[in-house]
Amino acid sequence: MIPFLNLKDMNAPYRQELIDAITEVVDSGHYILGSKVTAFEDEFSKYCSTKHAIGTGNGLDALTLIIRSYKEMGVFREQDEILVPANTYIASILSITENRLKPVLVEPEINTYNIDVNLLEKHITDKTKAILVVHLYGQVGYSEKMQSIADAHNLKIIEDCAQAQGASYKGRKTGSLGDAGGFSFYPSKNLGALGDAGGVTTNDTQLSEVIRALRNYGSHEKYYNQYQGVNSRLDEIEAAVLSVKLKYLDESNEKRRKVARQYLDRIKNPKIMLPKAEIEESHVWHLFVVRTKERDHFQRYLSDNGIETVIHYPVPPHKQKAYADWDSRSHPICEDIHATVISLPLHPVIKKQEVDHVIETCNGYM
Repeated sequence: MIPFLNLKDMNAPYRQELIDAITEVVDSGHYILGSKVTAFEDEFSKYCSTKHAIGTGNGLDALTLIIRSYKEMGVFREQDEILVPANTYIASILSITENRLKPVLVEPEINTYNIDVNLLEKHITDKTKAILVVHLYGQVGYSEKMQSIADAHNLKIIEDCAQAQGASYKGRKTGSLGDAGGFSFYPSKNLGALGDAGGVTTNDTQLSEVIRALRNYGSHEKYYNQYQGVNSRLDEIEAAVLSVKLKYLDESNEKRRKVARQYLDRIKNPKIMLPKAEIEESHVWHLFVVRTKERDHFQRYLSDNGIETVIHYPVPPHKQKAYADWDSRSHPICEDIHATVISLPLHPVIKKQEVDHVIETCNGYM
């Protein structure tokens, strides 16, 4: 069986460096908000070309803390609206509702799976305060047109960069495109830790200071609490791991692009609808997601031929029990995507013969 993902093999090239980095933390005796977190934050802000990077406990917290900080700063208020793609992973939605703001679901563009920028303005009201742009599956969802709309309506742009570490738009990295970017460093991400981890990037110094306090019980100084904060701190071990792997991120992303190019060039089955990559540098192929009207049958066929797949994602947010009061809503493009998508194996250490087998098997599907 060709595994969809093999984290052990993906981390194998860095194994000794990871062990050395972890050992250094263990021997230091300093495990929370120490030199390794500071180092990674500095390295990641430089990588993204932002003034600030703030480590958090996970990617959901990163997004939640951005929105919470804007509330503390008086930029957002409860029941304000944030535009967000209807087909995103539920974490994007949760970060909004956790802060008691209102998600306004916008249909995606069918070929890129990202928010349809042409639909943004029709959803803007006097309560709209931000666009939460999700770089879904690794492809940048931001554009100059989105920025011009945001500028015209005085909206913040918050990037959900959970799946797009290292993707670029006209030479600018994700996390530096909007007003703030939230990252997940979950182990399966393009830049993945060995456990939960996340981070925020921004050029807004005030925002960064509020986030730093909120992630640490609302405190800038121990035992003095300015806000009713939370505990969401990137720990020293995960920061050390991320510093090791950040050095190889661009190389790893290029390996993903090479596999994606083979899939795009060589899968020729008309039953399989391939994704569209509008600009090569803007896609880092966290996932290679195709669509087919016969998804369940296709998935069984691939499994029978030794290929593991995953569906990202089977149920759209507005059909989840968590948001049961949204169930009557209709988002037909989103619903069509969720009913037809299936992700093929793609990662930096997938073997050539495995890629060839996936392609040949896809082309043999009847």
